[in-house]
Amino acid sequence: MMDNVVKGVNGLLAMTRAIAVVLLSLSVVLNFANIIGRYFFSVSISWAEEIMLFLMVGCVFFASCAVAWQGRQIRMDVVIAMLPPKIREALDALAELTFIAAAIAVTYFAWPVIQQLAEFDERSQAANFPLVIPQAMVPIGFTLMGMLVVIRLVMHFQSRGRRPGGGSHS
Repeated sequence: MMDNVVKGVNGLLAMTRAIAVVLLSLSVVLNFANIIGRYFFSVSISWAEEIMLFLMVGCVFFASCAVAWQGRQIRMDVVIAMLPPKIREALDALAELTFIAAAIAVTYFAWPVIQQLAEFDERSQAANFPLVIPQAMVPIGFTLMGMLVVIRLVMHFQSRGRRPGGGSHS
């Protein structure tokens, strides 16, 4: 069962990394084209900055899935690292649960905004790009990150319950 979960997570991570790479690459290509146009032809792409910003938002939120899976979020753990292992583990678990709660809150409060942007067909000023797309990257990214943290925690606590040789500790 856990092997299938790990395969699913690896597939999801491969997909989110690929999306992040494509979005970053598109941003770089667009920036390069804008630079060439501006300095060699004295014509810039009026909507380039706006679209590059949207591409970067998507890149960040899709690439953050790998960070959440590995548990490498930014933490202020200088003091926590000096604590005894049991307390450190409890505080780490609390930090993970706080992250999950924040992901749920962001997703919950973002969806009504996303729905309104879609209903009213809100568009960006320079590129006339539907704002629902870049705005949806935030709750989608947080949902995926929260889900990955939950899976990682479940796997961690299941593996702690088993000892090599099949026994479990109480």
